[in-house]
Amino acid sequence: MDLFDFLHKISIWAIPVLLAVTLHEAAHGWMARYFGDRTAELLGRLSLNPLRHIDPIGTVLVPGLLLAVGAPLFGWAKPVPVATSALRNPRRAMILVALAGPAANLLMALAWCSVLVAITQVHGNGTLNRWIGAMAQAGIWTNAILAVFNLLPIPPLDGGRVLAGLLPPRLGARLEKIEPIGLFIVIGLSVFGLFAWLFDPAFHIVERVIHELVRSSA
Repeated sequence: MDLFDFLHKISIWAIPVLLAVTLHEAAHGWMARYFGDRTAELLGRLSLNPLRHIDPIGTVLVPGLLLAVGAPLFGWAKPVPVATSALRNPRRAMILVALAGPAANLLMALAWCSVLVAITQVHGNGTLNRWIGAMAQAGIWTNAILAVFNLLPIPPLDGGRVLAGLLPPRLGARLEKIEPIGLFIVIGLSVFGLFAWLFDPAFHIVERVIHELVRSSA
Protein backbone atom coordinates (compact mmCIF):
# COMPACT_ATOMS: atom_id res chain seq x y z
CA MET A 1 0.00 0.00 0.00
CA ASP A 2 1.37 3.42 -0.95
CA LEU A 3 1.33 6.33 1.50
CA PHE A 4 -1.49 8.19 -0.27
CA ASP A 5 -3.75 5.13 -0.19
CA PHE A 6 -2.97 4.55 3.48
CA LEU A 7 -3.71 8.17 4.44
CA HIS A 8 -6.92 8.06 2.43
CA LYS A 9 -8.07 5.00 4.36
CA ILE A 10 -7.13 6.67 7.65
CA SER A 11 -9.22 9.72 6.70
CA ILE A 12 -12.22 7.43 6.10
CA TRP A 13 -11.90 5.07 9.07
CA ALA A 14 -10.43 7.23 11.85
CA ILE A 15 -13.60 9.13 12.83
CA PRO A 16 -15.96 6.11 12.75
CA VAL A 17 -13.53 3.96 14.76
CA LEU A 18 -12.85 6.65 17.38
CA LEU A 19 -16.57 7.37 17.76
CA ALA A 20 -17.37 3.67 18.00
CA VAL A 21 -14.91 2.89 20.79
CA THR A 22 -15.52 6.18 22.63
CA LEU A 23 -19.30 5.88 22.82
CA HIS A 24 -19.05 2.14 23.52
CA GLU A 25 -16.92 2.70 26.61
CA ALA A 26 -18.78 5.84 27.72
CA ALA A 27 -22.07 3.92 27.50
CA HIS A 28 -20.73 1.37 29.99
CA GLY A 29 -19.84 4.22 32.35
CA TRP A 30 -23.18 5.97 31.95
CA MET A 31 -25.10 2.79 32.70
CA ALA A 32 -22.90 2.01 35.71
CA ARG A 33 -23.52 5.52 37.05
CA TYR A 34 -27.27 5.02 36.59
CA PHE A 35 -27.07 1.99 38.86
CA GLY A 36 -25.03 3.80 41.50
CA ASP A 37 -21.36 3.29 40.62
CA ARG A 38 -19.51 6.60 40.08
CA THR A 39 -16.08 5.03 39.45
CA ALA A 40 -16.02 5.85 35.75
CA GLU A 41 -17.35 9.36 36.40
CA LEU A 42 -14.65 10.11 38.99
CA LEU A 43 -11.97 8.88 36.56
CA GLY A 44 -13.29 11.10 33.76
CA ARG A 45 -14.44 8.11 31.68
CA LEU A 46 -17.94 9.46 30.99
CA SER A 47 -16.36 11.93 28.61
CA LEU A 48 -16.90 11.89 24.84
CA ASN A 49 -13.26 12.90 24.42
CA PRO A 50 -11.63 9.94 22.61
CA LEU A 51 -8.34 10.58 24.41
CA ARG A 52 -10.00 9.40 27.63
CA HIS A 53 -10.67 5.98 26.14
CA ILE A 54 -7.86 5.33 23.65
CA ASP A 55 -5.47 2.46 24.28
CA PRO A 56 -2.26 3.29 22.35
CA ILE A 57 -1.80 -0.30 21.25
CA GLY A 58 -5.37 -1.53 20.86
CA THR A 59 -6.92 1.63 19.42
CA VAL A 60 -4.03 3.01 17.37
CA LEU A 61 -1.17 0.60 16.65
CA VAL A 62 -3.02 -2.67 15.99
CA PRO A 63 -5.84 -1.20 13.82
CA GLY A 64 -3.30 0.94 11.95
CA LEU A 65 -1.15 -2.07 11.09
CA LEU A 66 -4.16 -4.13 10.04
CA LEU A 67 -5.41 -1.29 7.87
CA ALA A 68 -1.98 -0.95 6.27
CA VAL A 69 -1.89 -4.61 5.25
CA GLY A 70 -5.54 -4.74 4.21
CA ALA A 71 -6.59 -7.16 6.96
CA PRO A 72 -9.95 -6.99 8.80
CA LEU A 73 -9.90 -4.32 11.50
CA PHE A 74 -9.51 -5.45 15.09
CA GLY A 75 -8.77 -3.45 18.21
CA TRP A 76 -9.84 -2.41 21.68
CA ALA A 77 -10.07 0.59 23.99
CA LYS A 78 -9.28 1.02 27.66
CA PRO A 79 -12.06 -0.80 29.54
CA VAL A 80 -14.24 1.31 31.81
CA PRO A 81 -13.76 0.22 35.44
CA VAL A 82 -16.93 -0.81 37.27
CA ALA A 83 -17.16 -1.36 41.03
CA THR A 84 -19.71 -4.15 41.19
CA SER A 85 -20.20 -3.71 44.93
CA ALA A 86 -21.42 -0.13 44.36
CA LEU A 87 -24.20 -1.18 41.98
CA ARG A 88 -27.81 -1.60 42.98
CA ASN A 89 -28.78 -5.24 42.38
CA PRO A 90 -25.23 -6.02 41.13
CA ARG A 91 -25.95 -9.12 39.01
CA ARG A 92 -28.80 -7.56 37.04
CA ALA A 93 -27.00 -4.22 36.83
CA MET A 94 -23.80 -5.78 35.43
CA ILE A 95 -25.80 -7.43 32.64
CA LEU A 96 -27.24 -4.05 31.62
CA VAL A 97 -23.88 -2.30 32.02
CA ALA A 98 -22.29 -4.90 29.72
CA LEU A 99 -25.09 -4.62 27.15
CA ALA A 100 -24.86 -0.81 27.08
CA GLY A 101 -21.70 -0.86 24.94
CA PRO A 102 -23.00 -3.07 22.10
CA ALA A 103 -26.33 -1.23 22.24
CA ALA A 104 -24.51 2.06 21.72
CA ASN A 105 -22.73 0.57 18.70
CA LEU A 106 -25.98 -0.63 17.15
CA LEU A 107 -27.48 2.85 17.58
CA MET A 108 -24.40 4.37 15.95
CA ALA A 109 -24.68 1.90 13.06
CA LEU A 110 -28.24 3.12 12.52
CA ALA A 111 -27.05 6.73 12.70
CA TRP A 112 -24.42 6.05 10.03
CA CYS A 113 -27.14 4.40 7.90
CA SER A 114 -29.03 7.70 8.09
CA VAL A 115 -25.91 9.59 7.05
CA LEU A 116 -25.43 7.26 4.08
CA VAL A 117 -29.01 7.75 2.94
CA ALA A 118 -28.80 11.52 3.41
CA ILE A 119 -25.54 11.94 1.50
CA THR A 120 -26.92 10.08 -1.51
CA GLN A 121 -29.69 12.69 -1.69
CA VAL A 122 -27.31 15.65 -1.69
CA HIS A 123 -26.23 16.93 -5.09
CA GLY A 124 -23.07 18.74 -4.11
CA ASN A 125 -19.37 18.20 -4.50
CA GLY A 126 -18.97 14.67 -5.86
CA THR A 127 -15.61 14.05 -4.21
CA LEU A 128 -16.86 15.21 -0.81
CA ASN A 129 -20.04 13.15 -1.13
CA ARG A 130 -18.08 10.01 -1.99
CA TRP A 131 -15.75 10.59 0.96
CA ILE A 132 -18.62 11.07 3.43
CA GLY A 133 -20.42 8.09 1.91
CA ALA A 134 -17.33 5.92 2.36
CA MET A 135 -17.03 7.15 5.96
CA ALA A 136 -20.69 6.30 6.60
CA GLN A 137 -20.12 2.79 5.26
CA ALA A 138 -17.04 2.45 7.48
CA GLY A 139 -19.18 3.56 10.43
CA ILE A 140 -21.81 0.93 9.69
CA TRP A 141 -19.18 -1.79 9.36
CA THR A 142 -17.23 -0.75 12.45
CA ASN A 143 -20.19 -0.48 14.80
CA ALA A 144 -22.04 -3.56 13.59
CA ILE A 145 -18.99 -5.81 13.81
CA LEU A 146 -17.89 -4.28 17.13
CA ALA A 147 -21.33 -5.00 18.59
CA VAL A 148 -21.30 -8.61 17.34
CA PHE A 149 -17.71 -9.18 18.47
CA ASN A 150 -18.33 -7.84 21.96
CA LEU A 151 -21.34 -10.09 22.43
CA LEU A 152 -19.17 -13.21 22.21
CA PRO A 153 -19.75 -15.05 25.53
CA ILE A 154 -16.11 -14.94 26.63
CA PRO A 155 -14.87 -12.63 29.41
CA PRO A 156 -13.68 -9.87 29.33
CA LEU A 157 -15.97 -9.24 26.34
CA ASP A 158 -19.41 -7.88 27.13
CA GLY A 159 -21.10 -11.13 26.15
CA GLY A 160 -18.98 -12.94 28.73
CA ARG A 161 -20.13 -10.55 31.44
CA VAL A 162 -23.74 -11.02 30.37
CA LEU A 163 -23.39 -14.80 30.48
CA ALA A 164 -21.71 -14.66 33.90
CA GLY A 165 -24.64 -12.62 35.20
CA LEU A 166 -27.21 -15.05 33.78
CA LEU A 167 -25.55 -18.20 35.09
CA PRO A 168 -25.98 -19.39 38.68
CA PRO A 169 -23.54 -17.47 40.93
CA ARG A 170 -21.07 -20.37 41.30
CA LEU A 171 -20.85 -21.02 37.55
CA GLY A 172 -20.72 -17.29 36.86
CA ALA A 173 -17.76 -16.92 39.21
CA ARG A 174 -15.92 -19.76 37.43
CA LEU A 175 -16.51 -18.13 34.06
CA GLU A 176 -15.16 -14.81 35.34
CA LYS A 177 -11.89 -16.50 36.33
CA ILE A 178 -10.88 -16.87 32.67
CA GLU A 179 -11.03 -13.09 32.16
CA PRO A 180 -7.21 -12.56 32.40
CA ILE A 181 -6.67 -14.87 29.41
CA GLY A 182 -10.01 -14.32 27.70
CA LEU A 183 -8.70 -11.90 25.08
CA PHE A 184 -5.95 -14.35 24.08
CA ILE A 185 -8.58 -17.09 23.75
CA VAL A 186 -10.63 -14.84 21.47
CA ILE A 187 -7.62 -13.95 19.32
CA GLY A 188 -6.59 -17.60 19.06
CA LEU A 189 -10.09 -18.71 18.03
CA SER A 190 -10.23 -15.88 15.49
CA VAL A 191 -6.85 -16.84 13.97
CA PHE A 192 -8.08 -20.39 13.42
CA GLY A 193 -11.30 -19.13 11.83
CA LEU A 194 -13.57 -20.62 14.48
CA PHE A 195 -15.83 -17.57 14.54
CA ALA A 196 -16.71 -17.78 10.85
CA TRP A 197 -20.16 -19.16 11.74
CA LEU A 198 -20.88 -15.85 13.46
CA PHE A 199 -19.00 -13.26 11.46
CA ASP A 200 -19.72 -14.53 7.94
CA PRO A 201 -23.48 -13.98 8.36
CA ALA A 202 -22.78 -10.63 10.06
CA PHE A 203 -20.59 -9.51 7.14
CA HIS A 204 -23.25 -10.65 4.69
CA ILE A 205 -26.03 -8.77 6.50
CA VAL A 206 -24.03 -5.54 6.77
CA GLU A 207 -23.03 -5.75 3.11
CA ARG A 208 -26.67 -6.30 2.11
CA VAL A 209 -27.87 -3.38 4.27
CA ILE A 210 -25.32 -1.00 2.70
CA HIS A 211 -26.22 -2.22 -0.79
CA GLU A 212 -29.94 -1.73 -0.18
CA LEU A 213 -29.46 1.73 1.33
CA VAL A 214 -27.40 2.89 -1.62
CA ARG A 215 -29.73 1.28 -4.18
CA SER A 216 -32.94 2.65 -2.65
CA SER A 217 -31.48 6.15 -2.42
CA ALA A 218 -30.14 6.24 -5.98
